[in-house]
Amino acid sequence: MPLFYIPENELTFPPLSMAEPDGLLAVGGDLQPERLLLAYRSGIFPWYNRRPILWWSPDPRFVLLPGELKISHSMRSILRSGRFRISFNEDFPGVIEGCRTIPRDGQSGTWITRDMTDAYTRLHKMGYAMSVECWNGDTLAGGLYGVKLGRCFFGESMFSRESNASKAAFITFVETYRDQLELIDCQVHTHHLASLGARFISRAAFMDVVQRFAQ
Repeated sequence: MPLFYIPENELTFPPLSMAEPDGLLAVGGDLQPERLLLAYRSGIFPWYNRRPILWWSPDPRFVLLPGELKISHSMRSILRSGRFRISFNEDFPGVIEGCRTIPRDGQSGTWITRDMTDAYTRLHKMGYAMSVECWNGDTLAGGLYGVKLGRCFFGESMFSRESNASKAAFITFVETYRDQLELIDCQVHTHHLASLGARFISRAAFMDVVQRFAQ
């Protein structure tokens, strides 16, 4: 099936049923705030490392339902120890830079391009993108960022400079926002998030929640 091409002057996406088996839906377009917000409300996200922009909508979708968060005994001990301080929106640039630059197993580069950094920084200034920071003293030890629309959080990336820092940030975020969220979109499977309770749901079930709560 040919991929749908999005002209930069058209604010549109194809039906999700047109996605390839791996979730790739369309190419092209831009990263203007209006398009990004439409994408998230449509169950779509950008993920690419060079132009053109690639737009994805996997089926099934990997998510965490806040009530299903799993916290191991070791992580509870770490959270109680006071080793880390967790903050919200205290250093968005530092978090996105950490996500962009920290090496990852099996990856030789990053998909967080300069265009992506600029785009999500704009969303942050508009009040849509948020960051969670994990501090060890004055050092940013880890964190995560994503887009919050209504009662849905669309996670984009996380990083750690110290063991368990991103887990501490994620767990504290979920516990803090538990009553304000129906769903946390993790996009694609990772063992890291699976250990915290994330699981697959169908794209149809995912969109049912997004259409009702991502306003």
